[in-house]
Amino acid sequence: MTEPRDEHPNADETPQDQTGPRDQYGFDVLEPDPDHPMAKTEEVDDAVEDSGDDSLSFLDHLEDLRRTLIQSTIAGLLATIICWFISSDLLDLLVRPIKDQGVYFTAPNEAFLVRLKLAAAMGLFVVAPFIFFRIYMFIMPGLYKKEKKVVTPLLITTSLLFYLGVSFGFLIVVPQVMIFLMSFGTAYLSPLIGVGAYFAFVTRLCLAFGLVFQLPLLVLFLSVIGVVEPKTLMHTWRYAILSIFVLSAFLTPPDVVSQVMMAGPVLVLYWSSVLVAWIVTRKRRKED
Repeated sequence: MTEPRDEHPNADETPQDQTGPRDQYGFDVLEPDPDHPMAKTEEVDDAVEDSGDDSLSFLDHLEDLRRTLIQSTIAGLLATIICWFISSDLLDLLVRPIKDQGVYFTAPNEAFLVRLKLAAAMGLFVVAPFIFFRIYMFIMPGLYKKEKKVVTPLLITTSLLFYLGVSFGFLIVVPQVMIFLMSFGTAYLSPLIGVGAYFAFVTRLCLAFGLVFQLPLLVLFLSVIGVVEPKTLMHTWRYAILSIFVLSAFLTPPDVVSQVMMAGPVLVLYWSSVLVAWIVTRKRRKED
């Protein structure tokens, strides 16, 4: 009679010695094949983390958009209300370049409407950084890390250039333009300027300067992404100067003073942006 075989000939050996590492329940620790989709979980997680927060649903994005709009609207209204209480001083500051000629309102409600518009414009001007920040916070979860590094300085530079353009237009250009335009009067021709028309004139001029000061940033952006080569911009400098003067003539009143005072700073900023774009693209090519 044969003796029964021992199913576990090495009884003293632990399960780990027999079959390899086991978990706390005694099962073998299995690792997925390198080509198995589960083996790429960490890579996918890293990609999701790099691309932004994709876990938000469509309703969550709508809620975030609604919250952004509400907060921006409330900030604008509060700033407008605050600026309303100093709107008289703001209006006196606005008409200072032509205080010698005098400014009039020709309708009973014109002065009230101009003060209201001025308070709203100054309110938006003051809270613009907050509004830009809320918009940035809304779009930030959907950006890649590399895009976030580009958007942040782009947003800051855009705001600074806009404020610089508006300030330059109001503090420097408007007084000189008004002196030039008022010089066309004669002994029998005196100016009678309405406050509504004057406010529209100054607002349009300052807004034009704020927008046109973004042109160098646009040139830099197109050069960096490869749409326009800096060398091409350098070779076509004559067309660039002509285009800037044509744009200045279109955005400013039909006078030489405002056109030259807009084209001059824009040309300086334009060439500065071309130089920066040339340095950036050259550095990138060396790295590649």
